[in-house]
Amino acid sequence: MQGSPTDGQLQVLRTRVYRGPNIWAYEQAVHLLVDLGELEEFPTDRLPGFTDRLLEWLPGLEHHTCSRGRRGGFVERLREGTWLGHVTEHVALQLQQEAGHDMRRGKTRGEKGRPGVYNVIFGYFDERVGVSAGELAVRMVNELLEPTTEFDFEDELDRFLRLAGRKAFGPSTAAIIDEAVSRDIPWHRLNQYSLVQLGQGVHAQRIRATMTSRTSALAVDIAGDKNLTSTLLGSAGLPVPKAITVRDAEAAAEAATRIGFPVVIKPLDGNHGRGVILNLGSAEEVRTAFPLAAEQSRRGVVQVESFITGKDYRCLIIGGRMAAIAERVPAHVVGDGERTVEELVDVTNADPRRGVGHEKVLTRIVVDDAAIELVREQGYAMSDVPPQDEMVKLALTGNMSTGGISIDRTFDAHPDNVEIAEEAAQLIGLDVAGIDFICPDITAPVRETGGAICEVNAAPGFRMHTHPTVGEPQFIAKPVVDLLFPPGSPSRVPVVAVTGTNGKTTTSRMLSHIMKSLGRKVGMTSTDGIVIDERLVIKADASGPRSARMVLQNPRVDFAVLEVARGGILREGLGYDRNDIAIVTNIAPDHLGMHGIDTLEQLARVKAVVVEAVPRDGYAVLNADDPLVRAMRRRCSGTIVWFSMEPPGSRVREFIDEKCRRGARAVVLEPSDRGEMIVLKQGRRSMPLAWTHLLPSTFGGTARMNVANALAAAGAAFAAGAPLHDIRQGLRTFTTSYYLSPGRLNRVEVNHAEVFVDYCHNPPGMHRLGEFVQGYVDQRQGAAEHRISRIGMVGAAGDRRDDDIRELGRAAARYFDVLVLREDDNLRRRAPGESAALVEEGVREAMADGARCRQVLTVLNELEATRHAVHLANPGDLVMLCVDQHGAVLAELESFTHQANAGARTDDEQPGDPDLDPRQLATEATEASAVEDTEWREVVEAQPAVEQL
Repeated sequence: MQGSPTDGQLQVLRTRVYRGPNIWAYEQAVHLLVDLGELEEFPTDRLPGFTDRLLEWLPGLEHHTCSRGRRGGFVERLREGTWLGHVTEHVALQLQQEAGHDMRRGKTRGEKGRPGVYNVIFGYFDERVGVSAGELAVRMVNELLEPTTEFDFEDELDRFLRLAGRKAFGPSTAAIIDEAVSRDIPWHRLNQYSLVQLGQGVHAQRIRATMTSRTSALAVDIAGDKNLTSTLLGSAGLPVPKAITVRDAEAAAEAATRIGFPVVIKPLDGNHGRGVILNLGSAEEVRTAFPLAAEQSRRGVVQVESFITGKDYRCLIIGGRMAAIAERVPAHVVGDGERTVEELVDVTNADPRRGVGHEKVLTRIVVDDAAIELVREQGYAMSDVPPQDEMVKLALTGNMSTGGISIDRTFDAHPDNVEIAEEAAQLIGLDVAGIDFICPDITAPVRETGGAICEVNAAPGFRMHTHPTVGEPQFIAKPVVDLLFPPGSPSRVPVVAVTGTNGKTTTSRMLSHIMKSLGRKVGMTSTDGIVIDERLVIKADASGPRSARMVLQNPRVDFAVLEVARGGILREGLGYDRNDIAIVTNIAPDHLGMHGIDTLEQLARVKAVVVEAVPRDGYAVLNADDPLVRAMRRRCSGTIVWFSMEPPGSRVREFIDEKCRRGARAVVLEPSDRGEMIVLKQGRRSMPLAWTHLLPSTFGGTARMNVANALAAAGAAFAAGAPLHDIRQGLRTFTTSYYLSPGRLNRVEVNHAEVFVDYCHNPPGMHRLGEFVQGYVDQRQGAAEHRISRIGMVGAAGDRRDDDIRELGRAAARYFDVLVLREDDNLRRRAPGESAALVEEGVREAMADGARCRQVLTVLNELEATRHAVHLANPGDLVMLCVDQHGAVLAELESFTHQANAGARTDDEQPGDPDLDPRQLATEATEASAVEDTEWREVVEAQPAVEQL
């Protein structure tokens, strides 16, 4: 191509919304994968007129610094030549700026190995607005390339701004959120309106506009009943107007006559000044106005009260203290001697601060029949030209929602008036209250000058105080947040994120068990579901960001342990802003070839997101034995806690010892002739924790994967501040029973054969499981009367690569004598039998190379395969079931047990047998603690180089 593109357009291949830290950014962002096609050959300097037309549409782009770091830097890049993916990023950011969202974070990167394909990433405040900004940015770029008659930029921008206005928080909610953000209080929008949660777990508070979690429902009901409010305030000696409640126009006229004219009528349960009619001087005017007031009342009840002359003041009381006072001036225009009233209204509404409803700091003036009539009463028609400086009212009430303006009077009020307003709020019982005063002058005592409290509002708007038309703004969100989160009180719960290829779930459960023993209400997510305080509340794969948010919203949770899977990070990010502790167990081949992750290095980059989300005062618990995990230390802003299975003297241990000499923390194994001791190290201090062979979850130390998991859990618990005794006790009482660790090395006895149920599903996990089988059988073989056979049931997930599935078969063949191959219920787009056939290929390849396996069978249904594997076992044999639906499999095994135990129980089947009851193992481990500690002291005394704490 020589000149310009002939048929080029930007195409969006994929859109993702990240709701927390992700692989591209530390904060929430929109990710567009765009294809430039032939436009890859046409940067902006080769597109005549493109830059000038773009700047005509969005002149605000001239303020973008881009990589130049100075104003106008992006325009320089446009004129020098930059690619259209980069242009899309900046246009999306500027569109959000036009909507009032101050977004400046973005980046554009080419997709590796795909020329012309770019990753466009930009931040957002509101998710829907951010996505719409990206969509409109793409349409704008394409329109500038090939103009069409269907695209009207002004119309498109107006539609986008109206969407942003609908999604935006009102000024009151936005002010509270801004104050919370400034204090590092996390927040989450709970619906599409103004219901927002501030804080996490047990510390969470909620707001809806200016109502808070501490707002009394009774107080709101009282404030909503104007007659009751007036009665309560009057009985306390506070100045209130005379008032009578009525239900029809004739009764209203009679009440007005009794009170004395002039009067005011208002809906008994109205708000925002709707239906309030002032200064009615006759019974006929009252009858005429009654329907207008009754229409705004939910119950059709209207209050008639004496008309108090004076200015309209709003006193904002927060937590029983005066926070701000504003004088409210009704909607009006001021004559200039040249323009008509109608033209003056248009000029006033053109003020960029004015919008529809509560979307901006001022509201546009609406000229309705009532406004026209009020203008007429002042001697003008809408087409008349008022004299210079003549004020023409268009509303009687000073509400901001009807187009009024505000003047800050916070520091002008007389102390007596402030005291009256504070007492009124306390009498009603509101934590946040708007007290409406009518009086000649707020600077003089109302008891002397005349005046009264005409209304108490339960959800007062803040914008008249935060954005007064005249005067200094008042930062009234501060006392509201102080009310919800007093200085020094926490707003976050500790969050531990656990990721890696294998061991995530067991490590999460171990850590949760330790913290539960400390009395914490732990919320945990895992591939099995969401657990709140040891109760399974949702049964599903809950290792994604949505589940994390559910835990952090739960009001019972005071400690969160979140299993974080690769898929969730790629789809949505973490779903929260940061984690206090990150655990990375290992990086091994699994899920490769999916979602653009083809190598271990790429997988490690995804997993490292949890490490990057650690703050400076947080911790990352990293597996020093894994080079890819060890390298993540460079991505961590906090403190590293290492854990390692390597023996003293190895290169890894030398690395850890060097770090510890500089003050680092680590959890390692110290071998002796009595076994292996788990040791916590901090600086030059060493603290013995537990013998590995006495931990029930390790089955005498043979389950090496659970030894590693115990090291990681202990390191995280230590970082979270758990005392050593409680860490030790938690590890000693954690078992692999189905109740504590479903689907993870659960042991049952069926027909005198030992059956284990585990979720193992990838080759690295199979090697660890096979090593356990080897060690466990070797441990039992000496007491067995015959050779123990090993029977395995294996299945692979259909979305794995063919080679990975074959490798699973090759790994299993090394450790089992007989293999039964099954498939998951969800075939993941493979044909029935296809995954099992690939596993069998791997098994037979290994058998040809001399592997242990001597027989392989295929039974696709998981429960049928379970029955087949168990029937193959003789008494004393070992059966390892690698399952997909562990609950159904355990239930099937339970039916076997019931059938076998239908007769009398024999002596060697008594529940007290330690081989059958893991609780007995836990009890024995606890009773052995004193002996264990004494033995370890003998060990460390023989090694003076190790200092004991």
